[in-house]
Amino acid sequence: MPLVRISLIKGQSPEHIRAISEGVHQSLVDTFQVPADDRFQLIQQYDHDAFIYHPDYLGIHRTDKVVFIDITASNWRDTATKQAFYKRLAELLAISPGLRPEDVLIVLSPNERADWSFGNGLASYVKEADTV
Repeated sequence: MPLVRISLIKGQSPEHIRAISEGVHQSLVDTFQVPADDRFQLIQQYDHDAFIYHPDYLGIHRTDKVVFIDITASNWRDTATKQAFYKRLAELLAISPGLRPEDVLIVLSPNERADWSFGNGLASYVKEADTV
């Protein structure tokens, strides 16, 4: 059920972008136990002057290959699981498309299960008894 937003500077090949998309999804499957068909992603490319980041924040040197990955997901995962996700994602993106781990910026935006509606005007993860 994660909703993934991937943001990067314009100019990367479709293969590069697809590899990021695949790596993010595989990391979620591997560490968050997300079902393989639970894939919802928005990918946005920005002009260089509309993509602002500090190249050395917290002593981590970033390049213009930096990618921002914002994931909205239910808040029930513990810190160890989140850390495993960060590590796995950096590993996979280093393999393909060859990103430096320093260029992978991840933000998890937690929410409640009742915050999701996948259609039909229903809270998809809420049982009838939960609404009483």
